[in-house]
Amino acid sequence: MSTNPLIELTKLGQSIWNDNIERKLITSGELKRLIDEDGLSGVTSNPAIFEKAIAGSDLYADQLRELATQGKSPMEIYEALAIRDIQMTADVLKEVYDRTGGADGFVSLECSPLLANDTAGTIEEARRLWGLLDRPNVMIKIPGTQAGMPAIEQCIYEGININITLLFSLQAYEQTMEAYIRGLERRADEGKPIANIASVASFFVSRIDTAADKELERRIEKATDEAEKAKLQSLLGRIAIANAKVAYQRYKKIFHGERFAALKQNGARVQRPLWASTSTKNPVYPDVYYVEALMGPETVDTLPPATIVAFRDHGRPRVTIEDNIDEERAVLARLEEVGISLDQVTAHVLADGVRLFVEPFEKLLKTIESRAAEIRNRPRSSGAATD
Repeated sequence: MSTNPLIELTKLGQSIWNDNIERKLITSGELKRLIDEDGLSGVTSNPAIFEKAIAGSDLYADQLRELATQGKSPMEIYEALAIRDIQMTADVLKEVYDRTGGADGFVSLECSPLLANDTAGTIEEARRLWGLLDRPNVMIKIPGTQAGMPAIEQCIYEGININITLLFSLQAYEQTMEAYIRGLERRADEGKPIANIASVASFFVSRIDTAADKELERRIEKATDEAEKAKLQSLLGRIAIANAKVAYQRYKKIFHGERFAALKQNGARVQRPLWASTSTKNPVYPDVYYVEALMGPETVDTLPPATIVAFRDHGRPRVTIEDNIDEERAVLARLEEVGISLDQVTAHVLADGVRLFVEPFEKLLKTIESRAAEIRNRPRSSGAATD
């Protein structure tokens, strides 16, 4: 029997998380199978994933009906459905959490994307969700917006596990690491335990190439000079990986440096980089393009189901995260040379990323609202509904 590339990948020190959650994944035993056979060690969710799961499955019908007849609002219904899924998932992952001594086995739930630019609202929501979930192996997702940074620090200080999401720029990533360390330092200064706090920094990948390639292709089309055209073409599909590899170098410098060493002596865990958006959006690139470029220790890769299947089938696991670092830096420098600002690209994809979470979230609330209204207006029948 051939070796499973996913298992081999975990042996390199990279954790594989499933970028998908739905009740069927848990109730069918598929999540347990992914853990046992593929070495899966975590799960992430977001508003778009929940919208798809809740709107597209009858497994939520009974709970939705019960909540609707109690007169719950669409937001209250969504939260109740999501919290049950997260708790069930956390319970399945608890054996991973225990086996790794609390280093892995996490599932994440997002703060409302409507709070992405509201620091106080985010802190309050993170506290509330953390209390409702009541599991040691959950993480609350906070976006890496300017408003999110102080919320991250405060929540870490309060002992809440945090998954920082929507990170695109190196500057935002550095602020994220700083917020995590400051939160731990504040706890340590007060003699509070820091050994049981976990955090990951979700650095998004393929969306950067989607935006950068679009601008590069626009310029290639207009270019009349062959040398200029060749320079532009040499950057296609290169920016996202270069950006992530440089971020990993900054991770190493901070979390294997002197300042963090003091916290580490008190049991603090590193804040692992998590590669998000690693499915290939452009069919020109191989389906495991981003996964294979970013394999390395002390990292997490959260893969959608199709990418898990693809890597299991033909992935080639080996440490690649530090390959050609000088060349990757040169790629980013060349992007600036041709007049494209990486800062502008990352600012655009961040704004777009927030929007792409707000829209499905609002759509989900409307779906729940219409289903709840339908249930309340339906004449009572003697037959019991089934899933």
